[in-house]
Amino acid sequence: MHPSPHSVAMQPLTVAVRRAISVSISGILLSVPLIAQAQEEAMETDTETMVVVGTALKVASPLVETPRPVSIVEREELDKRNVQQLDETFRYRSGVLSGHYGADNNTDWFKVRGFDQATYLDGLRVYRAGYFQWLPEPYGLGRVEVFKGPSSILYGEAPSGGLINAVSKRPTGEPQGEIEIQAGNRNHRQFAFDTSGPATEEGDVRYRLVGLYKERDGDLDDTDNERFYLAPSLEWDISDDTQLTVLASFQKDDGVPVNPFKLAYGTVQDTPFGKVDPQTNYGAPDYDKDEHTQSAIGYEFEHQFDDTWRFEQDFRYSHLDLDLRSSYMMMGTGDGQTANRGHLQRDGEIDSFTVDNRMVGKWYTERMENTLLLGVDYQDLSLDGKEFDSFFYDVVDIFDPQGDIAPVPDDQLTRRQIDKEQLGLYLQDQLRIDDRWVLLGAVRYDNADVRNESERDNKTVDETQTATTWSGGVMYLGDNGLNPYLSYTESFRPIAETDITGAGFDQIEGEQWEFGVKYAPFDWDGYVSAALFDIEESNSFATTAGGYQKQEGETTSSGFELEGVGYLTDALKLTAAYTYTDARDKDDNRKALIPRHMASAWLNYDFAGTALNGLNVGAGVRHAGESVDGGITIPDYTVGDAMASYDFNRHWTAQVNVNNVTDEEYVASCDFWCYYGESRSVIGSLSYRW
Repeated sequence: MHPSPHSVAMQPLTVAVRRAISVSISGILLSVPLIAQAQEEAMETDTETMVVVGTALKVASPLVETPRPVSIVEREELDKRNVQQLDETFRYRSGVLSGHYGADNNTDWFKVRGFDQATYLDGLRVYRAGYFQWLPEPYGLGRVEVFKGPSSILYGEAPSGGLINAVSKRPTGEPQGEIEIQAGNRNHRQFAFDTSGPATEEGDVRYRLVGLYKERDGDLDDTDNERFYLAPSLEWDISDDTQLTVLASFQKDDGVPVNPFKLAYGTVQDTPFGKVDPQTNYGAPDYDKDEHTQSAIGYEFEHQFDDTWRFEQDFRYSHLDLDLRSSYMMMGTGDGQTANRGHLQRDGEIDSFTVDNRMVGKWYTERMENTLLLGVDYQDLSLDGKEFDSFFYDVVDIFDPQGDIAPVPDDQLTRRQIDKEQLGLYLQDQLRIDDRWVLLGAVRYDNADVRNESERDNKTVDETQTATTWSGGVMYLGDNGLNPYLSYTESFRPIAETDITGAGFDQIEGEQWEFGVKYAPFDWDGYVSAALFDIEESNSFATTAGGYQKQEGETTSSGFELEGVGYLTDALKLTAAYTYTDARDKDDNRKALIPRHMASAWLNYDFAGTALNGLNVGAGVRHAGESVDGGITIPDYTVGDAMASYDFNRHWTAQVNVNNVTDEEYVASCDFWCYYGESRSVIGSLSYRW
């Protein structure tokens, strides 16, 4: 995992324009408070246009009738592209950058609209404190959603980029199952199973059990990871009005971490000794390790009181153990041949629980449908561990690192304790008038107590951070399926970590204005969305010349997104996206990592009903424009992906997936360090379904 990342940026609207829009929309939405968390189980009809989401509104609403920027990747697409890590999910959606740090094997990296994002599982926050990273296993997910831009009104604590919500597979009413084996390059091997169905004759109790064993070498020499995963779940219809779903998971990872840090010297810059090989590992494979265990149990409970009111409660307790030793490239010594190497260790555990309670009321008049949401949620995080950091631990040859490292004595590890409690109160109202207008408004109050005690720095940071955040939106529903909208959202992010001196960071706040349109003709199985956005963030993080994080003040990000998913014919499906992002720092310079232009397109063709019945093929291309890091320009790159599957019958399917088909060698980004993009991946699968 990387010792640093955080970034952002862009050009804001003028103050006058902001105030004018604020006055007009607040007049429209007066007394229409809005939103908070996601949890309503998403449903899907036969068409792409009527996907029903809860992430954007925390109550079920059709995607194209929601004045919020949300994209969804369903299980079918995860299978077709054989997604192996969460950050591969949105490669063919707008606004989401991934792969900018190469192929990491113990962290999922995203940038959404130029900013960091938060990760949620089943609508509840997944805690990621520093190197203690919770990693959702993609095989255990039914779908993945991204909410783009500030989203505290929904979820409380959230970065300005938004959030990724991973939704677990759920029990099914009909018996079904799957057994799958995979093999591929980089010694990829996987065995997985998924079985589900009714547990009683009446069908009022249903179960699901998902499991996986996977091992694979990393994209750097002498790195690897082995994973065990098991996720049981149970759904019980207690009565016609009451339902309980219990979700649990256990995951254990054991491997050698990938640290893809490389210098600009030898990657984007020429040297007398040539270029550094992309697979060069500056770690210490015989000493470095990443032993990571995560487990969770929780439930979703709902009770319908009457035709108007429903109560919902979501709860999860999670535990994470980490024993990490990680060596990485730091900076050159100046002789053109060697570089300093850093080393870090983390040995500790996180206990956390979160609960979200909400009352949902829905009533109708002759011209109006009103949905009111009242909620209170509570989050508690406790981290207790030991740590070691040395930015200049030893020296290695840039072009021929040997990997050996002197062990760190146990008495050099110092204790770190982090405790964070957050209480949130939220109110939302959603009005639908004459089947023409959708009006949203919301307000939320958060109180976060943060305590960070460092033995190394001999400092204790103990702060209470509070925020009131607002959100509003208006959408017009056209007869032709063309739905324009305007929205405003805010974010609040208390920071539990400390800077290099041991001092606490200030809370980060963000706000976003967005104008967009969603188009879903009633006679077409698909949708197209377009959006102009403008985000402004205070107290933004930036990576310093020493490789550590500091807060630099206000950054901005503005841009345009275009996205479409749909069938061109009954057999041919297109997924396409384009993103323009102008991300800028406090000095109005372009931010590192973020390309101005990104584009992607994936075509999938099903040969059903032809002489090649059972064959399904797909191919895609992904392009990222040039990015910058100060005075360094990182060239653009384009890579292609492909897949082919064949159904021998209704039970047996064989599939092959190839990512980066041409094995393109490219630098994905630079941010003090530089990172090569992921090399070619080839994986073959054989599955039996019933």
